[in-house]
Amino acid sequence: MVFEGLADKLQGALQKLKSKGKLTENDVKEVMREVKLALLEADVNFKVVKEFIDKVKDRAVGQEVMESLTPGQQVVKIVHEELTALMGTTHSKITFASKPPTVIMLVGLQGAGKTTTGGKLGAYLKKLGKRPLLVAGDIYRPAAIKQLQVVGGQLDIPVFSLGDKVSPVQIAKEGIDHAGKHGNDVVIIDTAGRLHIDENLMEELENIKKTVMPHEILLVVDAMTGQDAVNVAENFNNRLGIDGVILTKMDGDTRGGAALSVRSVAQKPIKFVGMGEKLSEIEPFHPDRMASRILGMGDVLSLIEKAQANFDEKKAKELEKKIRSQDFTFEDFLDQLQQMKKLGPLSQLLEMIPGANSKQLKDIEINDKELAHIEAMINSMTTEERRNPSMINGSRRKRIAAGSGMTVQKVNNLLKQFEQTKKMMKQFSDMEKGMKKGGKMKLPFLGK
Repeated sequence: MVFEGLADKLQGALQKLKSKGKLTENDVKEVMREVKLALLEADVNFKVVKEFIDKVKDRAVGQEVMESLTPGQQVVKIVHEELTALMGTTHSKITFASKPPTVIMLVGLQGAGKTTTGGKLGAYLKKLGKRPLLVAGDIYRPAAIKQLQVVGGQLDIPVFSLGDKVSPVQIAKEGIDHAGKHGNDVVIIDTAGRLHIDENLMEELENIKKTVMPHEILLVVDAMTGQDAVNVAENFNNRLGIDGVILTKMDGDTRGGAALSVRSVAQKPIKFVGMGEKLSEIEPFHPDRMASRILGMGDVLSLIEKAQANFDEKKAKELEKKIRSQDFTFEDFLDQLQQMKKLGPLSQLLEMIPGANSKQLKDIEINDKELAHIEAMINSMTTEERRNPSMINGSRRKRIAAGSGMTVQKVNNLLKQFEQTKKMMKQFSDMEKGMKKGGKMKLPFLGK
C-alpha cells in the first residue's frame, strides 16, 4: 500500500481534529506536532517538513478555520492542499516535439529500475497512440541489452542496439536516425547507471545530451531509498538539468520521503510512478490524487481511468444482456476476472475508494492468490462444463480439483458461490428494471 505507515499516522492525527466541534490553537499545535513526527519518520527532508508545518499552522489558526462550523474538516482540507502543493500541484506531462521523433533520455543509478521503466514508459505511450523505439545505450551492465530486448519483445515495441562495443553516444545518435527512417515518433534511450554518482558516468551522460539534445531527461529513482533519492535527484539535476522524475517501487514498503521531498528540493516534477513489477504498472503522477490517497480520501479519478483503459464497453453490454436472461456462464465469469486483474492488485484498487483507509483494509483479507485459484479451477473445466455448470457431478469435480491443484471442497465452494452470484446479479438486474418502469418492487428475499 502506498505510504502505509505515513498514511496511518496522518489519518490518525487528523481524526482527532475532525471529532472536535471547536478548535483551539493548542489543539492545532498538538496535532501538527504529530504530523511533523510522522513526516520525519517517513524520511521526508527536514527543511521540507519545517516549511510544510509552518504553512499549515499559519492557515489552520486563521479566521477561516477557527470560525468555521466544521473546523476539523477545514484543517484536513488545508493539509490536503499543502500536501498537493508540496508534490507539485498539477500533473506534469511529457513534452512532445513538434517535429518527431520526441527523444526521451532515461538516467539514474544502477538498480533503480531504468531498463524496466523504459519498457513501461514505452507501453504507456503506445496506449496513447505513439510508436516508441527503445534504444539500448547501457553497454556496461552484463545482460542490460538482452533485458531491454526481452522487455521490448513482451510489449511488441522495437529495440535498437549496436551491441556493447560501440560508444553510447553513437548508439543514441544512430538510434534516432533509425527511428526517423522507420516511423517511430518517440525514442526512449536507456543509459548506463553506476552504484554511485561518479565523474565518468556524468561525462558520458553529458556527451549523450550534447549530441542528441533530448526533449526530456527523466531521472529514474527508487522510492524506497527515501532521503537518498532526493540527494541523487539534486546531483543529477545540477549536472544534467533533468526535466522530471520517475519514482519506481512505489508499491513497496516505502516511507514516502522521496515523493514528498523530490519536488520541493530538486524543483523538478515527478512525472510517473511505478506501482508494481508488471510492465503495465506505471501511472502518471497526480499530486492532488496522491495527497487524497495518503489522507484516506480515495482516488476515484484514477480508478475510473484504469477501468476505462482496461474494460471493453462492447463486452460489458453483452454481459448485461446475459445477466438479464440468466445466460451468465463460467466463461463470462473468467472474462470478468481477467479484466479485473488488468486493473492491478486488489489492495491498490480498494485504496482508491474514498474512506477505505489502510486501517480498515487490514481487517479485510485481500488475497490476490484466491483469484488465481478460481482462474485455475475454471481453466480446468471443459468448455461444456463452463457453459453448463449444472452438469458438473462428483467425478467431474474430482477431475477439476486434480487439474487445478485444488481440493474438491474448493471446487464445491466455487460452484456454490457462482450460483449465488448469478442469482444476486439477476435480482439486481430485475430491481433496476422495475425502478426504470416505475412499478412496485417485489424484492425476492422479502417474499410477497
